[in-house]
This record gives sequence, C-alpha cells and structure tokens, in this order.
Amino acid sequence: MSPRMRRIAISVAATAMSVTLVGCGVLNATGSSDDASPTKGEDITVGLLLPEKANTRYEQFDYPIFKTKVESLTNKKGKVEYANAEADAGKQAEQMQQMIDDKVDVIVLDAVDSHAIADSVQKADDAGIPVIAYDRLAEGPIDAYISFDNELVGEVQGRSLLESLGEPGITDKIVMMNGSSTDPNAKQFKAGALSELKGKVTIAKSYDTKDWKPENAQANMAEAIDAIGAGDIEAVYSANDGMAGGIVKALKAAGVTELPPITGQDAELAAVQRILADEQYMSVYKSYPDEAENAAEMAVAKVQGKDIQFDALTRERVDSPTVKDIPAQLVPVVALTKDNIEDTVVADGIYDVSDICTAEFAAACEAIKLK
Repeated sequence: MSPRMRRIAISVAATAMSVTLVGCGVLNATGSSDDASPTKGEDITVGLLLPEKANTRYEQFDYPIFKTKVESLTNKKGKVEYANAEADAGKQAEQMQQMIDDKVDVIVLDAVDSHAIADSVQKADDAGIPVIAYDRLAEGPIDAYISFDNELVGEVQGRSLLESLGEPGITDKIVMMNGSSTDPNAKQFKAGALSELKGKVTIAKSYDTKDWKPENAQANMAEAIDAIGAGDIEAVYSANDGMAGGIVKALKAAGVTELPPITGQDAELAAVQRILADEQYMSVYKSYPDEAENAAEMAVAKVQGKDIQFDALTRERVDSPTVKDIPAQLVPVVALTKDNIEDTVVADGIYDVSDICTAEFAAACEAIKLK
C-alpha cells in the first residue's frame, strides 16, 4: 500500500474510533533468546530528552509513561535519565552532552531544533550511543524514529475545518496559525493542512509561531484580527491546543462572542473542555501511551540487541535532510470532537470524566451524556 493510501485508510478508521497498533501483532512482541545475543542485560540506562513544558503532554504523559514502560521491560533494573530543555536548543545540547558523558546506553531525543541538534547526535554516534528520534525527526545519524503520521495530522485538521464550515467557498477567510519553523513536524502539519485547504478557502493570514508559545499565537491572532477584521474571519487553523487557547483569548479580547471554528492538536484537558463549551471545534488526539511505550520498547530492544523485535517495531522508512531510509514507526491519529470524547481520551484513561466535567462544564457534559 502506498504511503498516501495508508494515510487515507488510517484516516477513515480514525473518524470512527481510537486506533492502536496492537492489533498489527508486532507492538506487543517480546524479546526472546531467539532474537539475538543481547549486548546488554536489564541493568541499562536510557536517556530521555524532551523539548519543552508549555505543552502539558511531555511532563504529564510522555515521560511518566516512558519511564514506567522501561522499568517493566527490565524488571525494574533499567532506569531513565530524564531532562527537559524548556524550549532552549542550547540547553538541550548541554543536556545531551551530559548524557554522552554519563555513558547512557541509548538516547531517545525529542529535539527543540532538529537542525541545531545534529552535531550532538553525531557526538553520540561517535561515542557508540544509539539515538532514537522521538516525535520530531532530528538531523544527524539517527538510528530510528517514532512519531505520529504528521502529514495526516494536518490533513485531519484541514478536513475538519472544512467540515465545520458546511459548504466552504473560496471567499471564506481563514487564519493559519502554524507551529514553530524549527520543528520539522510543524512543516508536515502545515503541508497536510494545505493539501486540504488550498483552493477551497482564502488563507488571509498565515503565521509560523515562534516556539509554539500560546502567547505568541495570541499576539499573531491579534494582528490578524486588526488586518482582516474579526467579523470576516470564518475559521482558524491552529496547529495545536496550546496555541488555540491563545487564539481564543485574542478573539475574546477583540469582543468576539460567537467564536469561529478553531482546530487543535494534543487533546489537552483545557482543549477538551473548550470543545465542550463550543470554543474550539476539534483537536487531534494522539495516543501518547502508544508512542511512549513503543519508543521504550524500541530503545530497550536496540540496547539489548533484539534485532527481530526492533525490526518489527520499525517497519516503515523515513528520510531526514541528512539521513535516508531511517527505520521508523508512524502511529495513527484520531480527530477528537464532542462526538467521541468518551471513546478516545476517556476510554484510553487519559482523563477521567470527573477531570473533564467540572462544575463549569457540567451542563455541557450532560448535553452529550458524558458521565
């Protein structure tokens, strides 16, 4: 199946239910003595470098899920050395150098700046430490990559935005609030969204938002409102939920009471509640447990020399600007709207209904029978 057809197939399934890769029969594979002669035992150290804290997912989900999985795979003998760069590329380079100096067995890296970190990746390679790119495809000699199907994320966002408009016309003006220009994922989200939106609506303003920061998105949106006029903005493409929150603030500050459809990504709790309150149209739910747990499996299998398991976890191939044919796993995504909150973030244990349905949102929850 071609990559395009694969994305279409995933997208169709995603509109109906939360999709996991467990059914493929490879993600729960367990290493055995038949895989290979392990190069390491269970007493291993996995370095985990995450990029920032503005997006709540990294501290709330990715790190604890990853850590728990490494421990379970190593009978609690393995440990995770963790650092968060707080959106500072220079700080991340220092953190990675520390892990190299500490002689960790493998590094799982979510890059702040995919290009700037290439020298550090090379240093790890020179030191014999494998590097697995997590969530964002870093440059340099990467051994493997795991992320979501990022172009599909943008396609789902763009398609949802068109659906929210009913019968969109080329005269409908939208604002595009893309992610950071230093994040290769942001370029893929943007490309996927444009593949759906181009020629169907007018993109009146488009921004690449520095560091993905909500306050920067809010400032950009205020500028767009001044340039276009609040009443003439039919919808807003926001690449993630944090920025959607900033966009909502800018619209409300401009006196908008009936908000236009706004997209998002990451299924943050505040975004799920905004969706309930009709302040955000949708988000893209990405199963962080799948991504984090599978990344942990990849890292442990790589260190322990379990080649069959590692190959089963990396059946796809991607290219970075510096390396071609990188073993990869692309995890499916789900369009999250009012209609499937219960079937996605609640069913997967990301949030309890009590987390979502606080007093402020009780009536909205009752309206969709979320209880």
